[in-house]
Amino acid sequence: MNEIDFKGSKILLVEDEETLAIGLEYNLCEEGYSVQIASDGKEAIDLYKDNDFDLIVLDVMLPYLNGYEVAEIVREDSPQIPILMLTAKTTSSDKLKGLAIGVDDYITKPFHLQELLLRIKGMLKRKMWYKSVIQSNPTYNFGTNKINFENMNCNTGKGTIKLTHIEAMVLKYLVDRKNEVVTRKELLENVWHINPEIETRTVDNFIGRLRKYFETDTSDPVFIKSVRGAGYMFVETGK
Repeated sequence: MNEIDFKGSKILLVEDEETLAIGLEYNLCEEGYSVQIASDGKEAIDLYKDNDFDLIVLDVMLPYLNGYEVAEIVREDSPQIPILMLTAKTTSSDKLKGLAIGVDDYITKPFHLQELLLRIKGMLKRKMWYKSVIQSNPTYNFGTNKINFENMNCNTGKGTIKLTHIEAMVLKYLVDRKNEVVTRKELLENVWHINPEIETRTVDNFIGRLRKYFETDTSDPVFIKSVRGAGYMFVETGK
């Protein structure tokens, strides 16, 4: 299979450290991407509103509006644009905060350029994959839950929620393989498009979030079941 060419993809790079921003812009342009730089949160929002970007690389610590605030504003308008957050913070609470807002992935400073480039390519791949898989079946019902995979809105037994892009992609992948065992490795390779050796608890964290939304009892899930020593299985009809 031929490698997908993402040259020409438009990236919004939001970074207030000038030296880092210029270096990243140079290397991203060398990869064939089209890059615009914002040095603060307000400028990032202005550029976002005036352009059609394929992906956002977003620093956490920014003047005026921080990265979390920028991500929240973007997510209200566009649930599907990939957001990669650059952070010097490594605590799980910081990452969970970003995931709750809708950040797709994190990379911790300092980082290797090649890792950043691989993650960007992976995020663009899954954006393309997701766009293709929702065309034929943009909505799905199970139990008392109704999912709109286009706008990420869900009506559940617990109320109305909005999924993040990754949450929707994980759920869609499981739904499309209902009653089949899906391994963590498979999810990391085909949803995150990353080396499964890089992450450990990523998949489990997202499964936990989905259960909280859609299961009546998260300790005894009906739809998203664990298969001991293997992975997970979406069971359409429940028990």
